[in-house]
Amino acid sequence: MAVRYFVRYANDMSETVVPPVGTLSSSLRLAVVRLNRCLRSQRADPSVTLTHIAAMNTLTRFGPMTPGELAAHEKVQPPSMTRVLASLEERGLVARAPHPTDGRQVIVALTEAGTKLIEEVRAREAWLSQRLKKLSNEDRETLRAAIEVMDQLIDS
Repeated sequence: MAVRYFVRYANDMSETVVPPVGTLSSSLRLAVVRLNRCLRSQRADPSVTLTHIAAMNTLTRFGPMTPGELAAHEKVQPPSMTRVLASLEERGLVARAPHPTDGRQVIVALTEAGTKLIEEVRAREAWLSQRLKKLSNEDRETLRAAIEVMDQLIDS
């Protein structure tokens, strides 16, 4: 099957052509990468990755939990979460404590430094909030719907 490319020129007034699905996937990937790059530039501490921040946000939202529960929330494998937690613990952002009812497990919680970092991260989200305020209500609703669709892509 031949690959077809669509080229539109600025002065082309012809009917809009819907790009093939492959182009949608490429466009989505590029948009996500670019947005991710912008978000990374706003980070309070560049040595803490977005994966670290996501795990810390989950701990903020749901409270202390086992590493396995955190891995399930973040939709990663437990060994990956173990590495994330080791890095966060090394930085003093999370602490492990014995599980109150299961001696084989530990509970992970944010430290004071971790809570402070999350507060700084949220303060820096003002950049994105300001950008979102400039959008029309319709565009913001489109983004809300897109988030649900993106979650479906992740969950499938």
